Amino acid sequence: MGEKIKVENPLVILHGDEMAQIAFERILEQFVNSRLDIDLVEVDLSAEQRLLSNGRVVTEAIEALIQHGVGVKNAGMTVNRSQLDEMLAKYPEIKESELDKLATKSPNGAIRKGIGGNITREDIEFRNLRRVRPDWVNRDIEVDTMDSGGSDFSYSELSNATGVAKVMFVGSSGDPVEVHRRTLKKGDPWMLTTNCLEEVKAWAHRFFQRAIDEKRDIYLGLKDTVIPGYDGVMRAAIEDIYQSDYKEQVEAAGLSYHYELIDAQAARIVASPPERALWGVPDNVTGMKLYKLVQQLKRYGLPDRSANVSISRMSAGGGDQYGSYNMPAPEDGIIKVIMDGEEKHARTVKKNDPLLFMSNDREAIKDWVKQVFRDASLNKKEVYFGLKREFVDYDEVYSSIILEIRQELAALDTPPPSFMIMRPSRQLSKMICDPPRWSIYPAQNLDGDIFSDISAALGGSLATASSVIESKDGTMLYEAPHGTAHDLYLRYLETDGKEAIFNSSALIFAVGNALEELARREGNDALSTYAVQLKSALIETVAEGTITGDLKGKTTDPSSETVVDMAGFLNAVEANLAA
Repeated sequence: MGEKIKVENPLVILHGDEMAQIAFERILEQFVNSRLDIDLVEVDLSAEQRLLSNGRVVTEAIEALIQHGVGVKNAGMTVNRSQLDEMLAKYPEIKESELDKLATKSPNGAIRKGIGGNITREDIEFRNLRRVRPDWVNRDIEVDTMDSGGSDFSYSELSNATGVAKVMFVGSSGDPVEVHRRTLKKGDPWMLTTNCLEEVKAWAHRFFQRAIDEKRDIYLGLKDTVIPGYDGVMRAAIEDIYQSDYKEQVEAAGLSYHYELIDAQAARIVASPPERALWGVPDNVTGMKLYKLVQQLKRYGLPDRSANVSISRMSAGGGDQYGSYNMPAPEDGIIKVIMDGEEKHARTVKKNDPLLFMSNDREAIKDWVKQVFRDASLNKKEVYFGLKREFVDYDEVYSSIILEIRQELAALDTPPPSFMIMRPSRQLSKMICDPPRWSIYPAQNLDGDIFSDISAALGGSLATASSVIESKDGTMLYEAPHGTAHDLYLRYLETDGKEAIFNSSALIFAVGNALEELARREGNDALSTYAVQLKSALIETVAEGTITGDLKGKTTDPSSETVVDMAGFLNAVEANLAA
């Protein structure tokens, strides 16, 4: 190996968890440290370190990214209740009541908000991967959702002044108690959403009984890790009912029960649909999107997707569910929103009803829409927005901003890219069933999570997509859209590291993109050439048929495939890089 390439500027490295971290460490050693003379600013964002530092490492990551401008982030665990309990038992000196929320929540939202960044995810352009086309026509899968609750039954409006919004709770004492406050600027949208836990429980009984009666495997999808006081409350109630009333019946009938985060669940069930299933999504807004998608797939099937799909997620403002206040009601009472002393909305709730208050930043929304239009103009993409503006004031602000930016561009004699505004359910259906040649689908955070996981899974694997978080000031954070591969990590531990199975493609591509951006900033031709060669070596490795198990049978020539483990794949990429 020749002399190392000198890199002037540091690269921020954000470490993660489980199998993804095993792969990341190998990639950094094999393709970065051994070939580049570069300063790595490393921050450990593992779940354990976030807990032990009381969230301080998340703040350190944000500060490092703002200071140095370019980083690579690995996938990290978002702990659920049982995982948190295990960690707290391991460290009895840590008191949960004294923990900062950054110690236990996903760091992703905080990092995106901290650097003011929005996410764009799209397929890596492998030459020989076939788009996955499971046989969906007449597939016996049903989606079951609630008729009430969720944002369709919320109250939302645009703030008519800059001020402080307070969420107040009035219980048995009769005294209003402030449970949350946040500053809003004029024009910022906000929303109060609640759900009746008794109705959730009644739905759960109907859901499980229907699965038993119709002899269907059971799939439940929520986002309890990110919205524990809303989705987490519903999950706990639903699974308590399953354990006490239905588990024995389900097992006796030879059926199975599966719970997974809604984005991962959606990707799995659309890209690898079971033979006969009942899919439960109690949130009626998300549930209806997925219900309509499944009905369309059952009737028309999946087309042969030759087009690349790009998804932009609005996250810089910390808005929608990911930046919400969410908590179960402490007792029967009234929940109110007060803006500068004026009551804006009030509703009655029962004890343990899930509550959610969320808002967004109008200026952050405007920055995001500008970023979407800039990306679309530079890369000749069509834009398809998904908004429910006629029903939800919270979405109407997006529509007004889109038209505002369109007028600003027209005043500068700059034509905007071709765009359409449609319902979110239609946006999802178009992305999956009728994607044009090259398009971008802007979505708010939760929808973006679900949409991007489905699209990546249909593209072959979550490891065959790229992701970048870009801020208004130019900070760039490259990441892999997949998770930590918990099941593969357990197998790795059980075999003392002998079975190391993981597709490292997205991580390698993220590192290559970050190095390419560093090269551009410092005018480093040698580094630029190396970054391009690294990404080309990855694509060439797959083109030769050397793949990991998740891509088996998904190339254009399955007879020439050679399935290898993690180390075998990385070594093959290195061999192509040397060539």
